[in-house]
Amino acid sequence: MSNYSGIGDNILSAIGHTPMVRLNRIHKGIIDADVVAKIETFNPGNSIKDRMALKMIEDAEKAGLLKPGGTIIEGTSGNTGMGLAIAAVVKGYKCIFTTTDKQSKEKVDALRAFGAEVIVCPTDVEPEDPRSYYSVSSRLEKETPNSWKANQYDNPSNSRAHYEQTGPEIWDQTGGKVTHVVIGVGTGGTICGVGKFLKEKNPKIQMLGIDTYGSVFKKYKETGVFDKNEIYPYITEGIGEDFLPQNVDFSLIDHFEKVTDKDAAMMTPRISREEGIFVGNSAGSAMAGLLQMKDRFKKGDLVVVIFHDHGTRYLGKMFNDEWMRKKGFVERQGLTARDLVRNKRSIALLTVEKSDTIAQAAQLMTQHDFSQIPVTSKGRIVGSVNEAKLYAKMISDPTSRSQPVETVMQGAFPFLDITAGIDALALMLTPENPAVLVRDFKTDETWVITRSDVIQTLA
Repeated sequence: MSNYSGIGDNILSAIGHTPMVRLNRIHKGIIDADVVAKIETFNPGNSIKDRMALKMIEDAEKAGLLKPGGTIIEGTSGNTGMGLAIAAVVKGYKCIFTTTDKQSKEKVDALRAFGAEVIVCPTDVEPEDPRSYYSVSSRLEKETPNSWKANQYDNPSNSRAHYEQTGPEIWDQTGGKVTHVVIGVGTGGTICGVGKFLKEKNPKIQMLGIDTYGSVFKKYKETGVFDKNEIYPYITEGIGEDFLPQNVDFSLIDHFEKVTDKDAAMMTPRISREEGIFVGNSAGSAMAGLLQMKDRFKKGDLVVVIFHDHGTRYLGKMFNDEWMRKKGFVERQGLTARDLVRNKRSIALLTVEKSDTIAQAAQLMTQHDFSQIPVTSKGRIVGSVNEAKLYAKMISDPTSRSQPVETVMQGAFPFLDITAGIDALALMLTPENPAVLVRDFKTDETWVITRSDVIQTLA
């Protein structure tokens, strides 16, 4: 132990007690309430996940689940992995992490910098699919001697960390005057831990969760229905899920606000340029959601927004102009994907189930003169099939007509916001991606756009 009161014993002592600062520009003229941000980038791993990562490890040690020299295994979008990896270095554990191919390269590289082994898994598969990062991490736990899976989604230590630390900090820093808290919801640990503490202090405090299009949270909160049709690939990192983590206590969340990938991505660099705070994608989602919820706030309210992680994790994405252009996240003059839809040169989305036969898919494609079509699994888009591959299979193997479509299925088409320019859409149409799914997130409608649609509009 240190003999000096101002010196921590190791880097873990620097977790928590992050600053809170007033925001002055982004919401000016839109929201009359005072808006402040809790800057979680000041944690050693530059994210709020350091708090619950250490708590999960300490609780596992106390319970005898994590033993000296053991291996920590976890499925992570990057930030939880960083918190676990830092604690593992200090405490002498090994780490194996699984993550998805939608996470930024910076996140993966950062985990490896701390000596962790990282396995990248496909995003566009169901959680129970053996290739998913959830399933792979569970398999590794069974195969690795002396290992422990943190399981941040269902581990109660996640929420407990924020009940014991983050919630009290917010209460103390605001002098108990906080009226609303805006938090991106992924595992649910932050919003529910904070919410439980703050509502015990003042039940009138509103906990506002930020969700993303492609996630199930908002509809489940409002209807009690787990709708797989809500699930499709999205770009926003760290929030939203395609299942219901046990740490999400919906009774503690007063409202969910969905934010599009585009709005989140465009807001992220604005926070740096207008407020001077270098934060990541989930902060962009939170601020975009804050503005969407402007009617919920009045003068005299004190709104706390959690800024989860650091902008360095997204240098190749939201802070990269080329990436933003390719994704259609740059406002430009001229024709947009909406013009293609408005011209009625594309019909609303039709799909085939992966269990449908090749013959059924061929019949549907012929009937509507499609050259490609998305493939779903219980309503969720999981892949695609194109005319050339489908007919080649039927010709080479006549018996294949009765085989399921998944035997000729390729990767899922990328999604693009309906407001994106045609130039961005054209960049996404490649030999590997012969079609793009254009989505109007506000009306919940989707269309398939191909190169011929673009040519017809421009002709």
